Amino acid sequence: MRVAITAMGNSMQSKVDSKFGRCSYFVFYDTESESVEFLPNANKESVEGAGPASVQTVASRGVQKVVSGEFGAKVKSIFDQLQIQLIMVPDSNHTVEQIIEILNKNK
Repeated sequence: MRVAITAMGNSMQSKVDSKFGRCSYFVFYDTESESVEFLPNANKESVEGAGPASVQTVASRGVQKVVSGEFGAKVKSIFDQLQIQLIMVPDSNHTVEQIIEILNKNK
């Protein structure tokens, strides 16, 4: 399964970003191959439409789950239509590495 995680930086020690649409990086993690890919969020500085554009970015990568601090109302409905599960992590003290460890425990 492919999972997208929003991150404040491009390392495993980076904290989960609290903002989905304007996060700094998307981390794509494959639970089967355990591969990790960091992608800068090109929509971070968008004047408007960052959320829906970011949905396009993660959906185009074939993700089935997205982990972030919070999601706006517009993107929630789009993710529902795409049948992509949202996982909110309001405590942004979690690192990408910790989230991946949790995902691996719940395989």
